[in-house]
Amino acid sequence: MKGRKLDVFLEDRQVGTLSETPGHRVAFAYADSWLENGFAVSPFSLPPKQGVFLPPSDCFQGMWGVFADSLPDAWGRLLVDRMLRSRRLSAADLTVLDRLAIVGSSGMGALTYRPAWDISRDASPGDLDVLAAQCGALLQQKETADPEELFRLGGSSGGARPKVMTEEWIIKFPASGDMKDSGIMEKEYMDCAAACGIDVPETKLMPSRQCSGYFAIRRFDRVHGKRRHMLSASAILETDPRYASLDYHTLMKLTAVLSRSNEADLLQMYRRMCFNVFAHNRDDHAGNFTWIYDPQYDCWHPSPAYDLTWSTAYFGEHTTSVDGNGRNPGDRELLAVGKKAGIAIRICRQIAEEIREKTVPIEQKYRDVRS
Repeated sequence: MKGRKLDVFLEDRQVGTLSETPGHRVAFAYADSWLENGFAVSPFSLPPKQGVFLPPSDCFQGMWGVFADSLPDAWGRLLVDRMLRSRRLSAADLTVLDRLAIVGSSGMGALTYRPAWDISRDASPGDLDVLAAQCGALLQQKETADPEELFRLGGSSGGARPKVMTEEWIIKFPASGDMKDSGIMEKEYMDCAAACGIDVPETKLMPSRQCSGYFAIRRFDRVHGKRRHMLSASAILETDPRYASLDYHTLMKLTAVLSRSNEADLLQMYRRMCFNVFAHNRDDHAGNFTWIYDPQYDCWHPSPAYDLTWSTAYFGEHTTSVDGNGRNPGDRELLAVGKKAGIAIRICRQIAEEIREKTVPIEQKYRDVRS
């Protein structure tokens, strides 16, 4: 099983090769064919040039962030481990390249990995209430009816909440500790964000006999069946999303650099910051901000917003601070971030006031529910 090399592809073009080093870090080298007219798959870490790129630290299990973005998070990793156990294989024996091979062509974003494990992913969700019950049992460390089915449906998914993925949709189920109707809360939050002028994907509630519905979000890493290359802030900055290491000053500067100072993109990021502050979405970590590569202009634009809910994290503070304040940021901090990003103070105030007004009802509603 221990694969020492893995080829990276984007569509049918080889991007390069990953190779495990004796020090258990994963080196990367671009393919000669990619260097003829390819782009930097990670804008700061991996410029398109000859040579071997070795990660400077053990962050992301000794791998570059762009490839770590392809790996499943807590829920997907749990499914992979249970699938392996059902096949009498040991998850402890897997290398990080083995886990990428399991992802193969089923991961989020555009990158795929070969040779992939020969694992069928052709499955339809079926009865969502049954799947939700199985997910709940798995989280409680109980045996499920079919760990293979759950793996096929969600083994490459990100995030901590149970979910299944189709070619077009991601459907979420409540996690341990979530309220029963967490789906309708996330739907209302996404609708509120849209009303605040924030770019969000299409969302809907999938019917259920057990609750008000399961939250579903249309995948933005696929457009008309074509994969889109994307990177999280965590991957771009090579920083672990589990730690509170970002400030919105950094996200605004990152947006300006990646989008070549696109004003619309800067305003989008400013709106998201205001929304997260006023709507009490404090789980705003580096993995919850993503940029999508634009091949036409060789730049990156913020993806549609996602994972917007009433949430707390890190002792009640924002995971991403606002002008250095994570506990109780307000107008002063919001305006300071906007001003430094080059947005006129008048516009900053206007946006902040608009979003505060529109988020008051939903923040109050779920603060009362969650308290």
